[in-house]
Amino acid sequence: MTKLYINFIIAFIIRIAVHHSSFKSAIEDRVEISTPLNSWKKLKEGIFLHKSGVDPYSGNVFHETPLMLYVFQALVPSFESYLVYLFITIDLVTAFILFKMAAKFIPQLKQYEDTYRSDEVVKQTAKEILNINLKETPLFVAYAYLYNPFIVLNCVAQTTTVISNLCLASLLYSLVNGCKFSCVYLIALTALQSCYPLLLIIPVCIRFFNSTKPVQSVLSIIISFLVVLGSLLELSHRITGNWQFLESIYWFTFNVEDLTPNIGLFWYFFTEMFEHFRSLFIAALQINATILYLFPLSLHLREEPVFLMHILMALTAVFKSYPCLGDVGFYLALLPLWNHLFSFMQQLFIIGCILVITCVLGPTVWHLWIYAGSANANFFFGATLAFATAQIFLITDLLFAHKKRKFAVQNGWPTDSSKSILVLD
Repeated sequence: MTKLYINFIIAFIIRIAVHHSSFKSAIEDRVEISTPLNSWKKLKEGIFLHKSGVDPYSGNVFHETPLMLYVFQALVPSFESYLVYLFITIDLVTAFILFKMAAKFIPQLKQYEDTYRSDEVVKQTAKEILNINLKETPLFVAYAYLYNPFIVLNCVAQTTTVISNLCLASLLYSLVNGCKFSCVYLIALTALQSCYPLLLIIPVCIRFFNSTKPVQSVLSIIISFLVVLGSLLELSHRITGNWQFLESIYWFTFNVEDLTPNIGLFWYFFTEMFEHFRSLFIAALQINATILYLFPLSLHLREEPVFLMHILMALTAVFKSYPCLGDVGFYLALLPLWNHLFSFMQQLFIIGCILVITCVLGPTVWHLWIYAGSANANFFFGATLAFATAQIFLITDLLFAHKKRKFAVQNGWPTDSSKSILVLD
């Protein structure tokens, strides 16, 4: 634990140093980090409008939740210069929750693998692949979050994604510990800011599914979720005095009304296409971001809700309408949780190279496009498209590795590779 605390101190110093550096203002304005849904500047603008007696949701400027508006309206006037410490503290708490979640989950993972290893021969042949030291995994998860450059930049920019990541980490911790009401409440809280976390109700239903009372177990979760979400919406209505915030948050996200470039795929399509094709593309892209992968993955990973939730978080970070590096950094920080799958993955080096190259290329072509005028939108979109492609390769490689390892654990692994053959059906 001493080693962990030392790394927390180092991570705190890194964030403070970057915050007080000359890059602070540039980081806040980066389109890869700040979006219309999480920007600190837009949050302050909404607070200013609300204090001036203007409804911040009446225009197309403010898209945060009324709860966020209410909380930060009380903090900004007196404590604005100290809020960076609040964001850093939230970030460090998120890392600690992920550490505790991983420490609780690893014994469950080992116990789960033991359930589908029955034959003694399989136990012997699979002994080598099962003999993996997962003791350091919780530390690796914490380090992957503390020192992740995407997370550091997200924290320094003071985006509200920092708070969303805290809710998601708490959701994972509650899921691992079997706290049903906490899971329902946290999903409702994150769904208040965006519609995409609604997908995470499926892993929760799978985790608390009761085979003897299947309908009652699922209905209890759904009804509890609707009650909590309805209560939060009613509280938001009381804060603002109207329901305009629903259109400014949910419809704005679904209809992609702001075409400011980001690391997602939506903005370029709607900038280039004819207006009469807009509804078709919105439907196609939003279906792809929500329900297209949900049911096949839920059926395939129905016995592993934590892995399913991680995959859904990753897919959402790639395909949602306004993604940011804070979303990407969060699910990347969870990868050490599956380090027993790394030996079965085949594209890690290529994926890592593409991610590094696009992280350098993206800001470069943005400067050439916006400031130098020697490039255009195609250059920046090409970099973001490659970045998204690398993430898709990573997700599919992780899924295939999970499938191969499960087969190896269930059926054994050939000790003589010369006798191995590839059969194509």
